[in-house]
This record gives sequence, C-alpha cells and structure tokens, in this order.
Amino acid sequence: MDAEFERVRTHIATRIAQRTAGHGPYATAIPGLSLYRHSEVGGPISCMIPPAIAVPVQGAKCAHFGSESYAFDRHRFLITALDLPVVLQVAKASADSPYLSAVLQLDARVISELMLESNLRPSDRHGVLERGMVLGTTTVPLLEAFDRLVGLLDEPELIPVLAPLMQREIFYRILRSESGKYLWQMASIGSQSERIGRAIEWVKANFHEPLQIQELASRVEMSPSRFHHHFRQFTSMSPLQFQKWLRLTEARRLMLTENLDAAAAAYQVGYGSPSQFTREYVRQFGMPPRRDVDRLLRQATA
Repeated sequence: MDAEFERVRTHIATRIAQRTAGHGPYATAIPGLSLYRHSEVGGPISCMIPPAIAVPVQGAKCAHFGSESYAFDRHRFLITALDLPVVLQVAKASADSPYLSAVLQLDARVISELMLESNLRPSDRHGVLERGMVLGTTTVPLLEAFDRLVGLLDEPELIPVLAPLMQREIFYRILRSESGKYLWQMASIGSQSERIGRAIEWVKANFHEPLQIQELASRVEMSPSRFHHHFRQFTSMSPLQFQKWLRLTEARRLMLTENLDAAAAAYQVGYGSPSQFTREYVRQFGMPPRRDVDRLLRQATA
C-alpha cells in the first residue's frame, strides 16, 4: 500500500509541478480547482480560506486558527467548511522539492445531492464539527480521484462534461470517510454550521456597515446568545472581531493595490476614526499601516 501510495502521489505531484512555476496559487480551467506551489518555507500570511479541501502531495503547510494549529502534508488533507480567517505558513518546501497541492472548493449543493441520492448519514453523530476546520487522512483512492481531475487539464475539451463527475467522486469519497460527518453537517440545511455560514456571507458582503448582532442572529434564526456562542465556536472569533478582521484586511489590500493612504482606506472600509483604525491595525498586523505596506512592497520586489 505504501508503494502504491507513493506511485500515485508522485504522479500527481509531477502533473502539478508541470503546471506551476515560481510561487503562489494557480487558477485552472476547472471551476473550483486551484493548484499551489511554494519553493521555500515562508509566512505567516493572514488570509481568508473558502470552504474547500486542500490536498498536499509534496511538502507541508500549517494553518493557525485561533489557538490551534493544523499541519497538513502528503498524508493529511485539510477541510475548511466555512469562510475562515486563518494564518497560513509553508512549513516544508525547497527549490528542489517545492510544496505542491491541489485545492478544490466545496459545493454544498452537490454534497447535499450526493447525501440524498446515496442516503448517506454520518456513522458517528457524536464529535460533529465544532470548528470550521478539520484534518483527514489522504488515501490512495482519494489521490487517484484528484489525479484524474488534474489530468483533465490536458484534455480541456472534456472538462465541461467530466470535471463535475470527478468532483462528485471526490466529495462522495470524503462523505464516506471518517471526515464525512463534517461535510454532512456543512451541507445540512438548518445545521449550526450552515447557519453560521450564512451569517459569514452576510458579514462579508456588508462589513463596512455597523454590525447589529440581534439583527444578524434573527437573519439565521438563532437567539443572540446562541448565535454568538456558535459563531465563536466555528470561527474562533466573535462576530465583531470577524468584521474587524475583514475591514483591516480589506484596508491593507486597498493600500497595497490602489495606493490609498491609511486615512482613506480606513474610511472606505467603515472606520470613522483614523486613529482607531491605526491602533487596531497595529494589534492585527504588528506595525503601523504605512510601515507594514512598505514592508510588503519591498518583499514583493525582492
């Protein structure tokens, strides 16, 4: 089994390496599929991870989420069931042996269809998802399914018909695995994670507006106390902390890509006080906005 695992892993690693170069994510012609390559250990980088499954085939990464860390590598994949603010760090990579992975976004509609068609239910109703992130064990069949999906990039005319079938196979294999209960809960209408997911979508779309917890809790049919508890449980943040993270991250992007100064970026993302923005920016990123942006720009051109 180890020899077969290495054979399949090496095959998909070669495919990903051929389609990537340098550093960073690579969008593909297959909707929802991205390929990643990093040639050196680096980070940490704050980012938002969408609902997805990340399957490394070479090297290793670590996701820091709240007070917990999730290390994933060739033997362990990472599932994120919600849009989550995390700190990512490449833990194992080199020019000769870069970090390589395939990331497939989860589709709650397709997962729900598979549950109905197959009458699947989680084998263990205990230990349901308490955080929006979990690790799973990478198997040969799962690697083979990803290998076939990545291989479709060599036959682009087949993608519209075959890619959805292969994505369904990947979701179905995960549903049948030990990690299946987490997908089951994510896709179940009315589950706690589904409701928190809807709340996250609303905050993302309206982060520049004042946040009323009671109103948001009512939107997802939860009491304010229950909503606050489950939001923190799944995201490791309170709703207000989550909104603040979104505002600061967007302000950082505006300063980097649109050359706004700190005051203009602060007002655009919803801050009424530039001084409050600067204080919170320092707490989030460790230095004042201008110094942080200058540092990032130097890194980008190094």
